[in-house]
Amino acid sequence: MNYKMTKLKIKSGDTVKVITGDHKGSEGKVLKVLTDKNKAIVEGVNLVKKHTKPSAQSPQGGIVEKEAPIQISNLSLLTASGETTRVGYKVEGDKKVRFSKKSNEVI
Repeated sequence: MNYKMTKLKIKSGDTVKVITGDHKGSEGKVLKVLTDKNKAIVEGVNLVKKHTKPSAQSPQGGIVEKEAPIQISNLSLLTASGETTRVGYKVEGDKKVRFSKKSNEVI
C-alpha cells in the first residue's frame, strides 16, 4: 500500500482518545508514531496476543499481549481538562506551536 505522507498533528507523549472503531471511547498515551504508515501505538489500546518462540530475551516464550498500531484518523487529542479537540498551529514569537482549537490553549 502506498500512503500519502501528511503532516501528523499527534506526537508521542500526547494523551489521545479513540473516536471510532472497536476501541471507541478508550484513552491512552501515545507511545510511538509510525509516520510512514499514518498509525500510532497507544498505551493500553488495541491489545493483541502475540505468540513468541523462546529466545534469549524471553527464555519461556509463550503468548504475550502487546499494543498494535491504530490509524491516526481514529484518534483525537485530549486537552488538559479531558475533552477532545482538533489541533491547529500558530507562531508565537519565533516558535511554531500547536494549540487546541476548542479551548485555544497551547499544547
